[in-house]
Amino acid sequence: MTIANSSRSRKAKVQLFILRVLAYLFIGILVAMCLFFFIMLLLMSSKSNSQLQGAFSLKWGGHFLENLHNAWNDASTNIPRGMVNSFIVAMSSALITTYFSALTAYGIHVYEFRFKRAIFTFIMAIMMIPSQVSAVGFIQLAYKFGLTNKLWLLILPGMAAPVVFFYMKQYLESVLPLEMVEAARIDGSSEFRIFNEVVLPIMKPAVAVQMIFSFVSSWNNYFMPSLLLTKPEKRTVPIMIAMLRSADYSKFDMGKVFMFILLAILPVMLVYAVLSKSIIKGVTSGSVKG
Repeated sequence: MTIANSSRSRKAKVQLFILRVLAYLFIGILVAMCLFFFIMLLLMSSKSNSQLQGAFSLKWGGHFLENLHNAWNDASTNIPRGMVNSFIVAMSSALITTYFSALTAYGIHVYEFRFKRAIFTFIMAIMMIPSQVSAVGFIQLAYKFGLTNKLWLLILPGMAAPVVFFYMKQYLESVLPLEMVEAARIDGSSEFRIFNEVVLPIMKPAVAVQMIFSFVSSWNNYFMPSLLLTKPEKRTVPIMIAMLRSADYSKFDMGKVFMFILLAILPVMLVYAVLSKSIIKGVTSGSVKG
């Protein structure tokens, strides 16, 4: 019996080891597939224009710093200014979108008032309307009142984000007991203090997720900035990429183009890397409490 049990235990350990190896192998393949295009972009940005015009190679080009210097100091595109403009718009939009959506969701979830269900239904109905439909009137008003080339005009509309509101509302229903709000009121806290110091910390994982989505969406937005920003010093990164895409590549330094594209996606990766820690921390702490 002892020998048989020992043999079964060994077989179980071998099977478990094989399953782990297969799982890690599968995960490694998925990671490689996800990182393949980024690695290719990194390799292409290290090559000179002549190397890119020649035969395809996976070797490191050795011109990374040279392409970085040329792209960063190119006066025709002004990458630093474009990245600053995009970061101001994207980060401000992400903060405004998540904060006011969470505040609206808190009001709908906590308070009982007349026409509450009708207001919620109205917000959900707005979510079904394509943004391009409302953009026509918005752009006409912007030109009528001379509000073009204003970065804040791309930021303030983020206050009304029905999709983010719906996500925040569903999250609050699952994590915020109304008794906690009542206890804070009994302690004498104001409504805004309750929201900022009690509710927002609880919503940290949801806020981090929506900040990532809002930041990426605003950073990659080309439609509205291309119509409202006409001055070169106000251009954002997507407009500059579109300008490069329409350029004559036979007369252009392709190494500099790949470097510019690499610089354009780095802030998005940085924001995700920073905020993803908050998501993981929030999920793990919630599972421990449960």
